[in-house]
Amino acid sequence: MNSMRQRFLAFSLFSTLVLLAGCANVKIEEYADTSPRLDIAEYFTGETRAWGMVQDYSGKVQRRFTVDITGTYEGDTLTLDEAFVFADGETDQRVWEFERVDEHHWIGTANDVEGQVDARQYGHAFHMRYPLDIDVGGRLLSFTMDDWMYLQPDGRLINRTAMRKFGVTLGEITLVFEQVEE
Repeated sequence: MNSMRQRFLAFSLFSTLVLLAGCANVKIEEYADTSPRLDIAEYFTGETRAWGMVQDYSGKVQRRFTVDITGTYEGDTLTLDEAFVFADGETDQRVWEFERVDEHHWIGTANDVEGQVDARQYGHAFHMRYPLDIDVGGRLLSFTMDDWMYLQPDGRLINRTAMRKFGVTLGEITLVFEQVEE
């Protein structure tokens, strides 16, 4: 009986978390009238540097890193070449290509992301959601990355990404971007 009650409570808690995660979705269009206005092609063309951290579900910092980004914008294509250096010395690289569809809409692809990514920008915000396989303790796990960027009045860009599995946030990534003066 006690085991049955524990399973019921665990199921109830899980169901509540999934419902709350589903109800907490902010629509990017809500930021349409905010400023300063973010255009990712304008912001990322040239050199950008970011400092970030990965936190687990409890908030504990698991990894810290820096990213140097070289951005080029030709025609309607924004290419972001990202070079990651983690605090433990590991390095990684991701190359994003974004095609501008219109003022608010981009279609993105990356070397380690499966398929196309729908991305939108309104006012000071940018949002995209995409699947990403991540090595966790020697196992490759697939997460849904819910990625939000917010341009600040001083020109810094704050990025918060929820790492979700089955609708539950199991980790978060936080970055602060700064444009590098030439």
